[in-house]
Amino acid sequence: MPELPEVETTRRGIAPHVTGARVTRVLLRVPALRWPIPAALADGLPGQRIHGVRRRAKYLLLDADRGSVLLHLGMSGVLRVLPAGLPAARHDHADIELAGGRMLRLTDPRRFGCLLWQPAGQTHPLLAALGPEPLSGDFDGDHLWRASRGRSVAVKSFVMDQAVVVGVGNIYAAEALFRAGIHPLRAAGRVSRDRYAALADAIRDILAHAIERGGTTLRDFLDPDGAPGYFEQELAVYGRGGAPCRRCRRPLREVRLGNRASCYCPSCQR
Repeated sequence: MPELPEVETTRRGIAPHVTGARVTRVLLRVPALRWPIPAALADGLPGQRIHGVRRRAKYLLLDADRGSVLLHLGMSGVLRVLPAGLPAARHDHADIELAGGRMLRLTDPRRFGCLLWQPAGQTHPLLAALGPEPLSGDFDGDHLWRASRGRSVAVKSFVMDQAVVVGVGNIYAAEALFRAGIHPLRAAGRVSRDRYAALADAIRDILAHAIERGGTTLRDFLDPDGAPGYFEQELAVYGRGGAPCRRCRRPLREVRLGNRASCYCPSCQR
């Protein structure tokens, strides 16, 4: 699944091409992705101008005159800026055509993404309960420490909870916990304030670096220009079960946590 750096890479890739452009047509080839696509988007968006592209957690918002297009890439979705009228392939489900001969095309083979509408002045229910952005001033170790008091859930699951902090998915949670030296199965409520400070720093640093490196190329993800991200080659633990730890050279272990594989170093992470 595209994680926060991949979504931010997509935002940066499409923003210069769509900001300031007027929508001429919305072409939908399916009535629904994960949820039905609202008529307000298909019928009301044409004629409006896109004023900017924002990211909230793993959602993209295209801000228009009377509201925002709310997009999620799901498990394998891709957004690309292409010439208008380019023939559609099997999984090209939606085109937002723009004045000047370009279009924004949403491709989603598994149809786990979404294409929704947020009226101006409102917050969509999908965004209402989200926690702080990890790269914002609202996020630090004290926030994690306060939110974790009394929690017995594994710390990895805790930092992946979107109500605690947004956008820290499986890959980057594993990498940040390794850098901070925290065992992923340790109870969230048993992590000290100082160790949460180290974890918050690791989350910020790893996400910021991954964004600059173009995200993580895993299976389906490509950036809007069709080029892969470059962070995958730098992963310390994710997907490396049984391989030697890059610090101590002991074998990394892999466990199942929340139906997902989780790798860690039993020597470096406590």
